[in-house]
Amino acid sequence: MQRRDFVKLVFGAFTLAFILPKNALAAIWNKAAFETTQLNEAEKNLEVNGEKLSQDILITVPDKAENGAIVQVEVKSNILNTETISIFVEKNPTPLIAHFKFSNGAEPFVVTRIKMAETSDVKVVVKAGNEYFMNAKNVVVLENGCG
Repeated sequence: MQRRDFVKLVFGAFTLAFILPKNALAAIWNKAAFETTQLNEAEKNLEVNGEKLSQDILITVPDKAENGAIVQVEVKSNILNTETISIFVEKNPTPLIAHFKFSNGAEPFVVTRIKMAETSDVKVVVKAGNEYFMNAKNVVVLENGCG
């Protein structure tokens, strides 16, 4: 193998390994939903409509967060065929915090840490089939976490 062919091969492998996955991730990233500053606009960009209140969405967050910079959120959906779980905080600079997609058979359960600017509801929206369900829990933030 000649040096020039080897360099082409290494460059091609690098392109496949690093650049193409980035482009694939960019295709599923909903930039508009994550960058909007209004809760209803974020939901609209995720095509959420007609959500129903459901106690089958279990949200575990502290009642009071000592520091809004680190608030642990645990969400479990007991709704059959859960496809997505979205976490919103209305009073944050950008209300859409996270959007998780689940493949067939995956357990719809997430644990993450979020930032909260001030006291607000943590709202969770679950998509199952063509239906949307929601639940929310209020968190009192004692020290500001978002700038």
